[in-house]
Amino acid sequence: MNKPYGSADALPTVIPVFPLPGALLLPRGQMPLNIFEPRYLSMIDDAFKSHRVIGMVQPDAERILDKHGLYATGCAGRITSFSETGDGRYLVTLTGIARYTIIEEMTVMTPYRQCRVDFSGFMHDFDSAAGEGDVDREGLLRTLRNFADAHGLSVDWSGIDDAPNDALVNALSMMSPFGPREKQALLEASDLKTRADVLIAIAEIELARDAGETRSLQ
Repeated sequence: MNKPYGSADALPTVIPVFPLPGALLLPRGQMPLNIFEPRYLSMIDDAFKSHRVIGMVQPDAERILDKHGLYATGCAGRITSFSETGDGRYLVTLTGIARYTIIEEMTVMTPYRQCRVDFSGFMHDFDSAAGEGDVDREGLLRTLRNFADAHGLSVDWSGIDDAPNDALVNALSMMSPFGPREKQALLEASDLKTRADVLIAIAEIELARDAGETRSLQ
């Protein structure tokens, strides 16, 4: 049954989790997934039988030896597109709903992992307009243009210029070529303005590092 998830009350409290390094899903963002491992094929099958919700989360390299080795914060997404290939893979699109905090990892019989999660710390994720007016859009676009030029990245700036701040900040965060720690910092940013500021800061650090490496080679 298709269910709208306009509030935390409508979301399941125990969800399958998909640990994936460098993967960043944000509310209302879309993440394509190529599913081929048997345990995750099973996860998709089971999700279709219930709530269609999957929790994306990054492994935490510094906690890899603890009880679950995951970052405490992830983002839940709903399966909104699905197709099956001739060789048995699933091509899935997840649309982000809201971030969550992992309360505990469950002991389960399924081949994939499941966690009890809490959405209460991220209630503003359900409001697409939250923080729209506080974003330094001009500064964000200026920094990202400089970053794209420095790294030879091809960007559809016409589409970006027309996007609302929520879609702009989250899409740029998700497609950014940064590492897992930087992606986690973007995920955990408290609000849209903070995420935009973190994105600018990370890009400026990378630009400064590039400039320093260039000088050292001269």
